[in-house]
Amino acid sequence: MLLSTTDQIVGKKIVKQFGLAKGNTIRARHIGRDILAILRHIAGGEISDYTKMMAETREQAIDRMIEDAQKMGANAVVRVSFSTQMIMGGASEILAYGTAVVVE
Repeated sequence: MLLSTTDQIVGKKIVKQFGLAKGNTIRARHIGRDILAILRHIAGGEISDYTKMMAETREQAIDRMIEDAQKMGANAVVRVSFSTQMIMGGASEILAYGTAVVVE
């Protein structure tokens, strides 16, 4: 599956457009990570556990978007973007979305 944040894929021609492909996931924080995060906040620096958690969450949202596009018959997704929002205290959603297309 080809992915692009632009309207096209260099060297390819869009021959069919299906519409919105999307994938999301919601993750909650872990109390153990919160304690370490508070300590890191006091001392300063990156909170690597949260960085890792968000990277894994983003990859899962991308995988789900790809599955959605494949179900439509697409072999690429253009205009890929991300959205994130807090669902409730300690839980956030990441949404990956774009336009499912067939390219040649």
